[in-house]
Amino acid sequence: MGELSSIKTRALTERIEEKLFQYILDEGLLIGAKLPNEYQLADLFDVGRGTIREAVKLLVSRGVLHVKHGSGTYVSSTTPLREDPLGLKAVEDKIQLALDLTDVRMMLEPTIAEMAALNRTDEEAALLKVYSDAVRKKIEAGQDYLNEDVIFHSYIAKCSHNMVVAPLMPIIDAAVILIANITRKELLEATIETHDQVVNCIAEWDSMGARAAMSMHLALNRNVIKQEYKKAHKQQSLSENA
Repeated sequence: MGELSSIKTRALTERIEEKLFQYILDEGLLIGAKLPNEYQLADLFDVGRGTIREAVKLLVSRGVLHVKHGSGTYVSSTTPLREDPLGLKAVEDKIQLALDLTDVRMMLEPTIAEMAALNRTDEEAALLKVYSDAVRKKIEAGQDYLNEDVIFHSYIAKCSHNMVVAPLMPIIDAAVILIANITRKELLEATIETHDQVVNCIAEWDSMGARAAMSMHLALNRNVIKQEYKKAHKQQSLSENA
């Protein structure tokens, strides 16, 4: 009976996860929007709060939601990630992987920023500034800014209004997460400055400036990763020769 009960609970959680994701789409909730609280969602879907909590966890793992403790649950993306969509978990050399992902980002994101400057609405430009400021506040407070960084880059893609960009977001999100884990202690000031440059260029319809600012942002990240790559391989070489 215990196993059967567990299966039923899991099935209910997955069903509520699907309903909650559909609710986000149907309500037109934007990236950064706050969800109703646990009690309200439990009433809405006629389930217990525990089921809501588990459904939220599933959507967090798929990159759709993020939880700010003491504040609430917020939309991170409306394009859910499959678990390890690129099959990169098995890659052992994470620094090489970060370098390769940065190279892919450098192919994509400057053009996405350029399109965002050409196609964004006034409301989107204002909201992008809010997301950039959220990254700044986290950095200045000495707090982890990874969620805010992912939201910022995802929203630039949304501002591009290009339907092909959305399926590419799992690549960009995976790259942002991995790269931030390597570079975040090295590039705090530069992250703030280059984010501001990107935001300002997009707000001013400066497509070439947005492209250049994003290229600079990524180049700085790549330089740090390259240095880490050299260190790691030097240590490996010393270890092999010892």
